[in-house]
Amino acid sequence: MSQKLYVGGLPYSVTDGQLEELFAEHGTVESAKVIADKFTAQSRGFGFVEMGTGEEGQKAIDALNGKDFQGRTLTVNEARPQERRSGFGDGGGGGGGGNRRSGGGGRPSRW
Repeated sequence: MSQKLYVGGLPYSVTDGQLEELFAEHGTVESAKVIADKFTAQSRGFGFVEMGTGEEGQKAIDALNGKDFQGRTLTVNEARPQERRSGFGDGGGGGGGGNRRSGGGGRPSRW
């Protein structure tokens, strides 16, 4: 079964192909993706690599975590599932009281 890895601390100039090459030394790379900003398309300095097996993934973690790559220290670990995000605020909103135009005193203004 494949294993997805998080790779942080990437130089901003690294491409998907370079990321794949780096991990290919440690096993079969199913996919390698550098994450880019959706507006500027510039790398965000991290990515994900999917290794062919859990053993290959662990081998890559052991070999690359904390290592220097093009002047930056890599962080490599097992990727966690993405947390759910809600579209509009989580809870904390709203109560009110009173009419805004009247200063919130509870009486409606006479507009």
